Amino acid sequence: MVVIRLARGGAKKRPFFNIVATDSRNRRDGRFIERIGFYNPVATGGEEPLRIEEDRLNYWKGVGAQLSPTVARLVKQSAAK
Repeated sequence: MVVIRLARGGAKKRPFFNIVATDSRNRRDGRFIERIGFYNPVATGGEEPLRIEEDRLNYWKGVGAQLSPTVARLVKQSAAK
């Protein structure tokens, strides 16, 4: 099953997450099919905290991909803006 979830990157105490479409059996930060966006929880100043490519998200949802709870919350938050 394809799942859309966060893959952690960044340095210690400075998290940065890529929003990726991946097989659910792959490890969290392992191989993925496609990068859909990113989430930077410690964005300051003019930095962009969240970017999601809506067209690719809709494509993956259309072919049956499931959103993780955190990604679902971020998508909802992104749509509210």
